[in-house]
Amino acid sequence: MQIHDLPHPDPGVPDARSGPRFLWWLFRNQLDGQLKSLAWGLLHFASVASLPFCVGVAVQAAVDRSGGRLALAGGLMALACVGNAVGDTFLHRSAVTNWITAAARVQQLLGRKAAVLGSALTRRVAAGEVVAVSTGDVEKIGWFVEALSRFTAAAVTIVVVTVGLLVYQPALGVVVAVGLPVLALAVLPLLPRATRRADVQREKAGRATELASDTVAGLRVLRGIGGEDLFLDRYRRASQEVRHAAVRSARMWSLIAAVQVLLPGLLLITVVWHGVRLARDGRIDVGELVTVYSSVMLLTYPLRHFEEIAMAYSFSRPSARRAARVLSLERAMDTAGTRAAETPAGDLYDPRTGLCAPSGSLTAVVCGDPDAAGRLAERLGGHAAQEGTSVLLGGVPLDELPLDSARTAVLVQDKDPVLLSGTLRELLDVPASGSVDPGAALEAAQCQDVLAALVQGSLGAEDPMDARITERGRSLSGGQRQRLALARSLVTDPEVLVLDEPTSAVDSHTEARVAQGVRGLRSGRTTVVFTSSPLLLDRADRVVFLHEGTVVAVGGHRELVRTEPRYRAVVTRETEEETASSVALRAGNGGRHPDEVPDGLRELETLEEIEETA
Repeated sequence: MQIHDLPHPDPGVPDARSGPRFLWWLFRNQLDGQLKSLAWGLLHFASVASLPFCVGVAVQAAVDRSGGRLALAGGLMALACVGNAVGDTFLHRSAVTNWITAAARVQQLLGRKAAVLGSALTRRVAAGEVVAVSTGDVEKIGWFVEALSRFTAAAVTIVVVTVGLLVYQPALGVVVAVGLPVLALAVLPLLPRATRRADVQREKAGRATELASDTVAGLRVLRGIGGEDLFLDRYRRASQEVRHAAVRSARMWSLIAAVQVLLPGLLLITVVWHGVRLARDGRIDVGELVTVYSSVMLLTYPLRHFEEIAMAYSFSRPSARRAARVLSLERAMDTAGTRAAETPAGDLYDPRTGLCAPSGSLTAVVCGDPDAAGRLAERLGGHAAQEGTSVLLGGVPLDELPLDSARTAVLVQDKDPVLLSGTLRELLDVPASGSVDPGAALEAAQCQDVLAALVQGSLGAEDPMDARITERGRSLSGGQRQRLALARSLVTDPEVLVLDEPTSAVDSHTEARVAQGVRGLRSGRTTVVFTSSPLLLDRADRVVFLHEGTVVAVGGHRELVRTEPRYRAVVTRETEEETASSVALRAGNGGRHPDEVPDGLRELETLEEIEETA
């Protein structure tokens, strides 16, 4: 596969049982590229290894004053140089291709896994770890995968040259045959310690990356509470730990490199000493001595690949382990689906909680536990984090549909939606029914001030749709980001739209207009809003109140405020003492609110005032 063919049409199903198994799976899945790299590597190393033979023939020809053999040696040397140049060029090309294609395959696998798991991914693995795997780790994994074929070519070359020396000059070939395995295996006792130190370095670097990612993501909040210095000190300490670990790891690798310089030097000294004695006794020719000496000297080049493969494996193994951990995660429910692809319509019903959102209506859901509300929102969209009874849409279990069909039918907007960098036009360029115009969606989400801010912050952007949005919308306020995300969801126009606290960072007057705009634009479509805002609740066709994971009351907002103390406590932020007192007074008045207890009704008066102003 060539680089221009990326991305892979199908990255395949990885073997994520362990890090080494994942590395071997990657190697097998680009076998053609590995064989090409091996072939060019053999040409390159064989050409390098043949140069000493050519030099030896030339020296002996000069000693014997043979012009014909000297010319033959020159021709062979030129041929070896050409083979060396061609082999080295295409070896580098194929190796880089293998590296990039392996890294791209891992990134595709990680991207698909993130798309399949959705928000459940960051509940099971830290977001910073996912970032570390998809950035730094993929490069180290690709490094080992591409180095494996070059190491194989180097090992084959060393074996062939050693056998050739044994045949060419047995007296010196025995010394080389004994010495080379010692050189290759001498660093093995040092590798476990070097690998452990490299693992520690990678773990500390991963934690530092996680800390940096989480700090940047929450920078606005940290600035609000004055916590930048605290997290800066934490990151400074983490980075120093990474530096100390890297220095300790580098010391071990420098020792391994020193061993690989020292031992070949001792072997060369031994070969020269023994060879000179043999030449002095007349048992070998000068040309044979030069050939063996040059061969041993040049064999130190392929021997370096033994150190490289050991280093590549020690660095890639923890990276592959982290990648395999992420790739081994599975959805709690079926992802392939047992039904044919379809987009069902009808009532949305959750058997676990008893929640029912009638088709074509705006249903508001009130839940006292924000985390429980987030999990329920994920369930309604087919993103359940735990196994259980499937949510039904028009009587069709969402978990039995192919994942694409389920997500087409039900769109869930998270509590903290992400805005990608780019223009506003690109942000709103999402798969949609085509029934909702981006301008209408922006108007319904009350984004007029957001458009003005984007135009003001983008040089040369006269059309607001061409205005630039910074990464994650950091130049915008929390409320502005929420409204842009809401407009994007409205443009999609799914059969069912689930919104989790879509206006938690918006002021009351804007929130009232947003509520009216969403209700008007989603008329005839099923919309479920998780909120405790009276302004949104009062615009809903029906309000569902959940307590301890079960539906306990259904009705209009104003009705539930008057009749359900637990609902009123969540919406009006009553204390436990006020709720208990309200329940006792209600019980003493035959289940009706006494006129002298207006706590739950004050909220309605305030609501009416905001409505009139809006």
